[in-house]
Amino acid sequence: MTNTKLWTKDFLIISTENFFAYFTYYILVATITVFAIDKFHASPSEAGLASGIFIIGTLLGRLFAGRSIELVGRKKMLLIGFIFFLITTLLYFVANSLLLLIIIRILHGAAFGVTSTATGTIVADIIPHERRGEGIGYYALSTTIAAAIGPFLGMYITQHTSFSINFVVCFIVLSVSFLTAVFLKVPKAEIPSKELDNLKKFKWDHFFESKAIPIAIVTAVIAFCFSSVLSFLTSYSKEIYLTDIASFFFITYAAAILVSRPFIGRWFDRKGENFVIYPTFLFFGIGLLILGLVHHGFFLLLAGVFVGIGYGNFLSSGQAVAIKVSPKHRMGLATSTFFIFTDGGVGIGPFILGFLIPVIHYRGLYILMGFVVFSCAFIYYFLHGRIAGRVDRLNEEES
Repeated sequence: MTNTKLWTKDFLIISTENFFAYFTYYILVATITVFAIDKFHASPSEAGLASGIFIIGTLLGRLFAGRSIELVGRKKMLLIGFIFFLITTLLYFVANSLLLLIIIRILHGAAFGVTSTATGTIVADIIPHERRGEGIGYYALSTTIAAAIGPFLGMYITQHTSFSINFVVCFIVLSVSFLTAVFLKVPKAEIPSKELDNLKKFKWDHFFESKAIPIAIVTAVIAFCFSSVLSFLTSYSKEIYLTDIASFFFITYAAAILVSRPFIGRWFDRKGENFVIYPTFLFFGIGLLILGLVHHGFFLLLAGVFVGIGYGNFLSSGQAVAIKVSPKHRMGLATSTFFIFTDGGVGIGPFILGFLIPVIHYRGLYILMGFVVFSCAFIYYFLHGRIAGRVDRLNEEES
């Protein structure tokens, strides 16, 4: 009889590990632009580069981890990732120039890429197949909660204490993560010896899972749009005199996902991905339009609700699709492929959008991003949505 139990000790541990990794990412990505501007007098585009360059390192880390995780071992890769994470976090304390900060951000990003690819691969194997949409949805809540607490705490620390306290907090939570990971039991991957030998060669399909690329492309565009919120909300809130309220934006963002996620995960498994993904484009796009037109704190928080329901649920559903369409023994590559494209969108966004801000300003930026999100419904249809039912039938025949 197939074990369908979801809430196991290992599921809770790996979700906690993922939370700590993403907490470190979010607490810094939401505040590092302010740090770069205040300490090194960086321009908006330079500050955006300091924020977004982290993702370049993440891409390199994911490329390494996606290809090597089955050769090194999933748990060992996770432990290596956290050790690297701890070391690179300490380097922030010696950053004395914008160039050095950018180099440290690349290294820190690589550590994050290795760690988060390991957590995503491990959890995909822990979750029962028939509860994958629901399980990935609950697992992704760890990212959601990190996306709420990280920026909120980062903004609070930046406003009320020394910015370096952010680095101290990151080092502490990563130390706890490493110790917790020791107690994790990871299922042994059943990979044919021929496939393992094949992985030692350098080929395109050793770095990317081709079946996951269509949904990953859509996610890259969506993540590009979300980067406008993640990197520039703090500066935007200063401009419109809503700084205090803005610190609660990610709280309402997370609350909206927490309330909606249980339904979304079950609908994904029972009704299919199209049933849940198309509405996420509508909610996310509306949230960005509200953000671009906001003049009152209430509507800023309302935008957080719409962005949470839209972006938050699209991301977990997209990850479930990437794993669903890929062979089981390539789940590590499917996970890394999905997040390479996601991180690419988040990473390149702040740098490119930083050049648009002086021209169309923050309000125009969010309105523009809202319409880009609406267009993603058409991109999704042509890349995956129109064949989603056929993919389900093929998976049923194979099993």
